Amino acid sequence: MTFDLVVVGGGIVGIATALTYQDRRPGARILVLEKEAGLARHQTGNNSGVIHAGVYYAPGSLKARLCRKGGAMIKAFCREAGIPFEECGKLIVATDAVEVGRLQGLRDRAVANGIPFEEVSEAELRRREPLISGKEALFFPESAIVDYGLVTRRMAERITARGGEIRLNARVTGITETPDGVTVTVGGARIAARQLVVCGGAQADRLARMAGLATDFRIIPFRGEYYQVDPALRPQINHLIYPVPDPGLPFLGIHLTHEVNDRLSVGPNAVLGLSREGLPRFSVDLRDLWAILSYRGFWRFMRKNLRSGLAEMRNSLFTSVYLEACRKTLPSLKRSDLLSRKAGVRAQVILDDGAIMHDFLVLEKPRMLHICNAPSPAATSSLAIAEYILDTYVKDR
Repeated sequence: MTFDLVVVGGGIVGIATALTYQDRRPGARILVLEKEAGLARHQTGNNSGVIHAGVYYAPGSLKARLCRKGGAMIKAFCREAGIPFEECGKLIVATDAVEVGRLQGLRDRAVANGIPFEEVSEAELRRREPLISGKEALFFPESAIVDYGLVTRRMAERITARGGEIRLNARVTGITETPDGVTVTVGGARIAARQLVVCGGAQADRLARMAGLATDFRIIPFRGEYYQVDPALRPQINHLIYPVPDPGLPFLGIHLTHEVNDRLSVGPNAVLGLSREGLPRFSVDLRDLWAILSYRGFWRFMRKNLRSGLAEMRNSLFTSVYLEACRKTLPSLKRSDLLSRKAGVRAQVILDDGAIMHDFLVLEKPRMLHICNAPSPAATSSLAIAEYILDTYVKDR
C-alpha cells in the first residue's frame, strides 16, 4: 500500500495535521507514526495546558496570527468533542515601576492583535486576587486551560474512526525521497507515501538530517520544572497569573497556572537539560549531551545568556531560591506549599550563531515537509498550524 500522507510524530501538531488532511480529503489513506507507546508523551502532555490569547507575540507575526485563530479552533473542537476547558482568564501583573512601563508595549500588542483586555489598577487587582502583589495588571478574559493530552487522543480517535491508521512504538530509522514519493523505514519495514509531514519535536533536527536536509540549527533541551502548589490555595487564586516579560531574558519566567482537575502549579524555570526526552530530574543521555557540547551555536548562546542561565540553574538546585522568585507575585507562599510535580522538556531551536529561533521553522523538499520548530503556543495553535501547513506547503503536491 502507498499512503497518501504519512505523518511522523504523535504530538498534538502531528495529530492535528493528520486530522485536518483527513477532513479535507475524505477517504485518503493516512498513517501516523509515533515512536512512543502512547500519544502526547512529550511536550504536548507535559505543558501547563494553557489556551493562550496571543498577547506576547509580535503583531502580524505568524505566531500571533496562528495563536488567535488556533485558540478559537481548539475551543470549538473541545465543545464539539465534549472536552471540558475553563476560561479562567489571564492577569499579566507588573510588580514594580519598570514592569509598569513595559505594560504599555503589551497594551499596544493586544490592540494590534485584536485581543480583548481590561486594565486593572492596584486596588482592583487586590480585589480580584487578594494574595497577589502588583502595581498594575492587564486582564485577558479569553485565556483558558485544557488537557492537551486528552485533546490529542480525541483527535486521534476521529482519525482512526474514519479509517486512518496510527502506529505506536514505530521509530523511524530512515527517510528516502524519490520523484514520486517518500519511503519511510520503521524497523525492518518500508512504508511508501505520496507525501510526508514530520512533526518530530525534540528529534526534529535529526529527522531532517536523516532525510537529507541541511540544517543550520540544533535542538537544545531546556527543562521546565514546576512545583505543584498546595491544593488548599487553588480556590484562592482566581486567574492565571503571568509576569511582564523582560526583553533581556530568553524565556518568559515564572507564573502561576490553573490546571485541569483543580490543580495549581507555579513555574517553570528554564534550565539546560542533558536529555531531550528525559523527564526525571538529572536525566542524562550521552548522545544528547555530546550534541550540546559539540555544537558551536550552544556556546555562542551561552556567552549571550550566561547570567540568566546560572540564575535558572540556581533556581533548579535550591528550592529556597526558587521560592523567592515565586514570592515576587505571591508573597505569602511558603516552602511547605510547594509539592513535587513532573517536569517538561522544551525542544528549543538554537541557530548556529547562538540565536534562539522564536518563530516556526519549516524545511521542505518536493515530497516532504519538516516542522522543525513549533514553539509555544504550538498546542493552542495546533489546528491553525495544520491548516497553514496544508494551505501553504501540501495543497498542490
